[in-house]
Amino acid sequence: MPESSVTALRQALFARRKLINRLAIALSLAAMLFGMFWLAWILWETIALGVSSLSVAMFTQSTPPPNEALGVGGLSNAITGSFLMVALATFVGAPIGILSGVYLAEYDPRGKLASTVRFINDLLLSAPSIIIGLFVYAVIVTRMKAFSGWAGAAALALIVIPIVIRTTENMLALVPVGLREAAYALGTPKWKVITRITLVAARAGVLTGILLAVARIAGETAPLLFTALNNQFWKAGLSGPLANLPVTILQFAMSPYENWQQLAWGGVFLITLAVLGLNVLARMLSREK
Repeated sequence: MPESSVTALRQALFARRKLINRLAIALSLAAMLFGMFWLAWILWETIALGVSSLSVAMFTQSTPPPNEALGVGGLSNAITGSFLMVALATFVGAPIGILSGVYLAEYDPRGKLASTVRFINDLLLSAPSIIIGLFVYAVIVTRMKAFSGWAGAAALALIVIPIVIRTTENMLALVPVGLREAAYALGTPKWKVITRITLVAARAGVLTGILLAVARIAGETAPLLFTALNNQFWKAGLSGPLANLPVTILQFAMSPYENWQQLAWGGVFLITLAVLGLNVLARMLSREK
């Protein structure tokens, strides 16, 4: 084949690749702009309607009865109930997730038990939260014959555990092997290598996983519908149906009463602000790492 023909063929192939590259960039940019448009619209509506709904009463008064005057009643019982369940779920689920991640990364990374745990963990990560709620309903609620905050915290903890397991294992796998070998060469026991070296080196990533898990469960509604349900009155304990923000927002937003709809927008703004803050904090910790 003449050299001029080869050059022309190469130029044609280069022009074709360049055209395909520009088309791919244009489609990617269009998809990003499409998603950003809806995200910006949602955030604008949330801020515009949520900020105007904020008041001192929202943090000091319980949920009001329907069709009350605007500004009467608040979400203090729902905020407290959500905080209690999220805190308990994190307190129970985070240590289990960290210990499981340590076992998978440090003690038996290629064993049969580790492979089984990873497979089950992947199933839990991809399982819809409503299935977890139904499971806790069948195991706890039906046997206790009552909805309760304990059941809600158990459902949220089952969502926390797989997230923390995956994050902890991945972060420990990023710790250089040389750090472990240097510690073993000095005669350091394995448990001390894990607690004093590998976990310390991966602490930012582990904390990031915990914060992301908290952000995930803060807005979960489906599991709480089958476990904690809701309560319009103030209740500090976890026994019995417990008020919580996600279910209260769902109930108030679908109602025809203006005062409930206003409180629903205020609750949406609070959850959005909390989740955004947790994600920003997680990003900061990851950047520091």
